[in-house]
Amino acid sequence: MDLRTTYLGLELKHPIVASASPLTAELDGILRLADAGAAAIVLSSIFEEQIVAEELAEATITDMGTDCQPEAAGYLPPAPGGNVLDGRLETLRRAVERAGVPIIASLNGCSANGWVDFARKLAQAGASAIELNIYRVPADTTESGAWVEESSLEILRRVKAAVHVPVSVKMAPFFSSPGHMAVKFAEAGADGLVLFNRFYGPDVDLTALTARDDLHLSSPYDIRLPLMWVGLLSRQVPISIGASTGVWSGGDVVKYLLAGADAVMTTSALLRNGPGFLATMLADLRGWMERKGHDSVESFKGQLAAGDEPDQAAQFLRAQYRTILTSYDAQAASRL
Repeated sequence: MDLRTTYLGLELKHPIVASASPLTAELDGILRLADAGAAAIVLSSIFEEQIVAEELAEATITDMGTDCQPEAAGYLPPAPGGNVLDGRLETLRRAVERAGVPIIASLNGCSANGWVDFARKLAQAGASAIELNIYRVPADTTESGAWVEESSLEILRRVKAAVHVPVSVKMAPFFSSPGHMAVKFAEAGADGLVLFNRFYGPDVDLTALTARDDLHLSSPYDIRLPLMWVGLLSRQVPISIGASTGVWSGGDVVKYLLAGADAVMTTSALLRNGPGFLATMLADLRGWMERKGHDSVESFKGQLAAGDEPDQAAQFLRAQYRTILTSYDAQAASRL
């Protein structure tokens, strides 16, 4: 049975990729995922502002009082292991050497120079590809939708001009026209898209009257939105499509592949069940293929993708929307 697929020009032994999470932040977790069978691993995101803040704090401590006495300039030795970024780059280098699978770096920048500088360093450290995790809430009400879109495209163009490894964009689903934006990313040089980036907003603590961090893992139902867009775009955008969110079983992997995804990324299921759950997902995928008589992933990938005609796809989705609502209404009426 041939489970191979190609994503960002990288040949993967199967479509299941361990995406960015606490499991992929340290070498031990990365190697556990590789040993468990991940086809590729996306490292935990590098956040530009976090790196900059920690470096500034270190510089403040190191420089404090250096002008008070002549001897003070050399009082503190260099920090062991270098700064935070050096540590992340060293983890990347060691993962590339030891994991035996493609290692994709994830970058979450906040300035034009930061995106380029960090991307260049990740590529030099041996990343097989770089995933741009563009997380930006347009809180400034003077920013137009067109400006927000162009700023995202400019980030991609700058990074592509700076590195020679494949670059993907982990898209948000909140553009006014996600399909049009996907095409624009492809035209700007993206080697692939990941659908979609999950945005995390704060909750409110009613006792303390403060914002409260409250992260929830995805649920299987969360697959619906990215599944729809993977199916709509996989035949219309001529670059790799990675599917993300709501992947809790081999069955979810099959759904995304049927919609046309080249790779399927999972995080929450591995955080909940551990790296060994990859074997269960792979067994589910093989079992479904055997039951359906498929001897390769390529033989069914994209089987349920939307056609090339936008009007037909829109009519199909409209019909599904109507069917879902009317069937629920009928079920609710029968219970009354």
